[in-house]
Amino acid sequence: MSKVLIFGHQNPDTDAITSAISFSYLQNELGHNTEAVAFGKPTEETQYALDYFETKAPRTVTSVSSETDQVMLVDHNEAQQSAPDIDKVKVLAVVDHHRIANFATADPLYYRAEPVGCTQTIIWKMFKENDIDVPKNIAGLMLSAIISDTLLLQSPTSTTEDEKAAHALADIAEVDLNSYGKDLLKAGTNTKNKTASQILNDDAKNFPMGESTVRIGQVNVVDVDEVLARKMELLREMQDQSQASNYDLFMLVITNVLENDSVALVYGDKTELVKQAFNKDIVEDTVLLEGVVSRKKQVVPPLTKQFEQE
Repeated sequence: MSKVLIFGHQNPDTDAITSAISFSYLQNELGHNTEAVAFGKPTEETQYALDYFETKAPRTVTSVSSETDQVMLVDHNEAQQSAPDIDKVKVLAVVDHHRIANFATADPLYYRAEPVGCTQTIIWKMFKENDIDVPKNIAGLMLSAIISDTLLLQSPTSTTEDEKAAHALADIAEVDLNSYGKDLLKAGTNTKNKTASQILNDDAKNFPMGESTVRIGQVNVVDVDEVLARKMELLREMQDQSQASNYDLFMLVITNVLENDSVALVYGDKTELVKQAFNKDIVEDTVLLEGVVSRKKQVVPPLTKQFEQE
């Protein structure tokens, strides 16, 4: 039997990459033959965590069916966010913390989804349920994902389960949660050396909403104006990508990790629905989103509701 490949979503963030690593380790300890892979290279934030805990990044792939017929998914379930040939392989398991949409299988599978801030919080519980110890480096990577996804437990997506997991994993990893967390978040905020495409796509996902396709990217920064200074360049890139991929709306959420607010840059034929979804005026292609930091909980739901009412 071929090796089971485990991976997160395309354009992987810290949770997607590290969850593949930790879940693969867990599955191997349970007697399975798995390998963590990734649909993209680590971001600067993710690479900081990998380097800090001396762990090699997963092998990068562009498809899976040529080397396996069985896979496991972490940190996603929607087909358009997964392997381009996901329909050609059998999905054995899914561990996720997002909405369930555009997902179906021909066979029964293990599916675990919980409304927590990070996939790694669920995987941490699975380690405990199976009485398997978490190695120091794996614990550090799991902690990094929780910090990233919950903005150091400050995001509205953060739960008491995430907080418990973070403190426990910090103890195993032998790091101070707050000081390491701040360093990790800052590592992912540099945009000066990134191309417009990297800023838009390093953490971006496609969402079917009603009859439309919406692409939402997010970038964490400490200076929103640093990104907005490149607004025209970003809008041109959004236009090119929208025309190439038939996006009805392209939205870049620029999140200030120090102030827990966001400004969104919007492009497309459906920008009026953004105005209606957030009850905010769009001024020169931007909309201010006070208190908004979570794409999953604060951006996708109101947009989806508005598109479905269209």
